[in-house]
Formats: sequence, C-alpha cells, structure tokens
Amino acid sequence: MRYDVDVAALSETHLAEEGELVEHGAGYTFFWKGLDASEPRRSGVGFAIKNRLVKQLQECPIHISDRVTTLRLHLDNDKYLNVIGAYAPTLDKSDDIKDEFYEELAKCIKVV
Repeated sequence: MRYDVDVAALSETHLAEEGELVEHGAGYTFFWKGLDASEPRRSGVGFAIKNRLVKQLQECPIHISDRVTTLRLHLDNDKYLNVIGAYAPTLDKSDDIKDEFYEELAKCIKVV
C-alpha cells in the first residue's frame, strides 16, 4: 500500500494449497498457489491486486504450479495486461525440478 502498486507478483509465499483473500484495510486481494497441505511449506507464487482492479480480471489467476502463475487484466478497449509470476528454483535444486520449472514457464509464455 505504501508504494501504491496496482499489481504485484509474489514469490516464496509459503502458503499451502490455493486461495484468495480480500484485505479491505490496505485495499488488496491476494491470490496464491502453494504445495498441498501435506507437503512442507516452501516455494509458492501469487499476486496482490488492488481491489478496484479485481473486477477487470478476465478470470481468476491461472496457477500452473507452486512456481508459475498468470493473470490477464482487461485495460481499455481491446487491450489486456498479461502478467506471469515465476519463482525459479535455486542452483541447489535437482535438474528434474529445474527442467520442470522451465517447461511450465515455456508453456505459459506460448499461451500468453
């Protein structure tokens, strides 16, 4: 709220499952995707969007995984803002985890 940001991509949210939370005091709606509740709380991505802009979303953010999420915000006329939020695995992660992340990100970019 202090920086007056309209849309912020969030990473390392450490929240379980998938959800939405409206925070009226600061005026933001939070959307997130994390791992299943049975998994340790690590990674996680999401968005914080000003409440006045939420009605301009074409759909709720699409959570590809706990590392990749997208949203499509209608601007004026036929103009849209497509945002991809990504939380890349660090160097110490396995090659399988890194490969999976980059495959998800590539698919996401093709769609947008």
